[in-house]
Amino acid sequence: MRGILRIYKDPEVLALHVADQLMELIAQSHGEKFNMAISGGSTPNLLFSTLAKKYADSVLWEKTHFWWVDERMVPARDPESNFGTAQKLLFSLIEIPEDNIHIIHGEENPQQESENYARQIQEELPVNEGWPLFDLILLGMGEDGHTASIFPDHIELMQSTQVCEVAHHPLTNQARISLTGIVLNNATRVWFLVTGAEKAGRLAEINSGSEKSSLYPASCINPVHGELSWFLDKQAARLLL
Repeated sequence: MRGILRIYKDPEVLALHVADQLMELIAQSHGEKFNMAISGGSTPNLLFSTLAKKYADSVLWEKTHFWWVDERMVPARDPESNFGTAQKLLFSLIEIPEDNIHIIHGEENPQQESENYARQIQEELPVNEGWPLFDLILLGMGEDGHTASIFPDHIELMQSTQVCEVAHHPLTNQARISLTGIVLNNATRVWFLVTGAEKAGRLAEINSGSEKSSLYPASCINPVHGELSWFLDKQAARLLL
């Protein structure tokens, strides 16, 4: 598998190690800001809870800016809101400036909000070769091989010339806003957090590098100038061992 592979006993141990490595990375960063884009899902949620428990009083939150890899176009109070979940599990429990949390407003018109969020990213992040440069992007992977809100039936979003795009869930048609593949692959670091036996088969296909695996958006993540790491639990990695 491309990138650095790290395997942990279970999701709880994985979340603890990722939390420690994340805070160490922020501490060692030299800039005034550390810009990271986060995803939703059960494993990131476990990470958020771990960070809140272990690092609630850290002064490093002062320099950490949170952005979103993707967001469902629902109000913040909706249970499906990635921001709403992160707010409950992390932001409300740590000392972080409100201006450090860069929200996608899910109640707004999807296309307009996509353009607004892209503009905000372009205004506030440094640039590398014409594209926004995140210090770290946290990604998950669905059973269908999707990542961010880039699904196999719209894999062309990996090559979009926009910073953000409006995407739709293939089954529910729910509107979402997602960073595009070019932005994801421009990051300094990309960390995949993947847990659960139901992901093992797809990870094995991606690891094989077969022609079919190229149809999965997660397999298209390969930072141009950065570092790719996979954080897996034993169940997700069982076919790789």
